[in-house]
Amino acid sequence: MSGVDDFLVVGGGIAGAAAGWFLARHGRVTLLEAERVPGAHSTGRSAAVFSEYYGGPVVRALTSAGRAFYTDPPEGFSAAAPLRPRGVLALETPGREGLFEQALAAGADAPEPAVEIDRSRALELCPVLRPESFGRALYRPGVCDIDVDAVHRGFLRGLRAAGGTVATGARVGSLERRRGRWYAATPAGEFSAPAVVDAAGAWADEVARLAGAAPAGLVPRRRTAAVAELPPGLDASRWPMVCDVADTFYAKPESGGLLLSPVDAAPVPPGDVRPDDLDVAVAVHRFEAVAALRLRHVRHAWAGLRTSPGDDVPVIGPDPGVPGFHWLAGLGGYGIQTAPAAGALLAALAVGDGPPPALAPLVPDLTPRP
Repeated sequence: MSGVDDFLVVGGGIAGAAAGWFLARHGRVTLLEAERVPGAHSTGRSAAVFSEYYGGPVVRALTSAGRAFYTDPPEGFSAAAPLRPRGVLALETPGREGLFEQALAAGADAPEPAVEIDRSRALELCPVLRPESFGRALYRPGVCDIDVDAVHRGFLRGLRAAGGTVATGARVGSLERRRGRWYAATPAGEFSAPAVVDAAGAWADEVARLAGAAPAGLVPRRRTAAVAELPPGLDASRWPMVCDVADTFYAKPESGGLLLSPVDAAPVPPGDVRPDDLDVAVAVHRFEAVAALRLRHVRHAWAGLRTSPGDDVPVIGPDPGVPGFHWLAGLGGYGIQTAPAAGALLAALAVGDGPPPALAPLVPDLTPRP
């Protein structure tokens, strides 16, 4: 049993890795990951997008607050800055006319505001679009691809470099507080520390129940994605990500093909989710409805979990009813882009510091309620 830890972090996805990285500046951290490899369920199945236009106001604020971390990462974090410009082209498709102004207004307060562009410019950005398939178009210039693997590894590497430990195959079976310390029993052994961070993603409410904390009402939802082959000779690498203003699909250049999703969000139990063939077909069909090409072959399909509370606001900070128990959960599929700010905020609240000034206004919305 480890008896020298200051913090136990439950969950090795992007939330737990970021929490561990920032907490390691304040004490010794052990991260407990249930699977053999951290990040297996959500982080490793991300669409790899950094966008200050997506999500509610809290998610956007967290994303913007973390951009500087990614554009100029700390020494040793990654070999290169993990962001690469991509942009998003959002189309007003038939029957969605009432949503265009709403989508344009929603992107107006981003650091690089969304702008309406004419049809000719849209076709320059993505030449395979069928002009008659959309009315108006808007462009979100600040969206970037993000190197998810580099970011996740960077957080885990920094945790270890600061003296922390990553224990895999360490699913928490019980969590008890005795004499001011938490004791977590796992197949990898028993671990102990005065403070626990619940960063268990889709399993976060289950971990909370083990600790005697009230669940946050988190709902895991399946998100399907697939990479389709492009016709021979067609290079899509410079295309923006393409979607519609109703967010019923997206298509993004990926590994020489096209990553597609129907933006599904079916509630599912926590687990190793699998793609549904119908959802993959829907994603292909929705893109082909706006493009003058046919995608003949799906190279690979998968599904991941997006977990959030009913109000879609992440849960970050100390539990009001259970001493030494902290949350970093419900990031709702935005974990990669919000990780630097969410991790920094969690660490500040866990050690009793005030939140970073830029994030202080968010604290009342983020912290768990009694």
